[in-house]
Amino acid sequence: MKRVITYGTFDLLHYGHINLLKRAKALGDYLIVAISSDEFNWEKKHKKTYFTFEQRKQLVEAIRYVDLVIPEESWDQKTSDVHKYDIDTFAIGDDWTGKFDFLKDEGVDVVYLSRTPEISTTQIKTDLNKNAEKK
Repeated sequence: MKRVITYGTFDLLHYGHINLLKRAKALGDYLIVAISSDEFNWEKKHKKTYFTFEQRKQLVEAIRYVDLVIPEESWDQKTSDVHKYDIDTFAIGDDWTGKFDFLKDEGVDVVYLSRTPEISTTQIKTDLNKNAEKK
């Protein structure tokens, strides 16, 4: 069985997320999604999410391409996760191109998937703020 892992915040879930997960799943047989915890998002990424970790986890677990959801607690856990979960392929959006090439030294394929260009959580938040300002 070929195992794939990906990481993300997955806040304000949208079709770009679904596209990414579908393409990640197509790289193997079993897809693990590590979702950034609320603490990691705030303390390390300096991001505030709309949905809590548990809410985001519930949403991602409901997606048919996803086999397991785990929390992402630190930047460093990727190396331990590829060993703990016997990962064959690490997949992530191409906005991270080159940042995780060090995982190749751990014996995994590293794949940077192109993002869905017309949608992003950042764009959704920007658009919502613009609409709120107009009112």
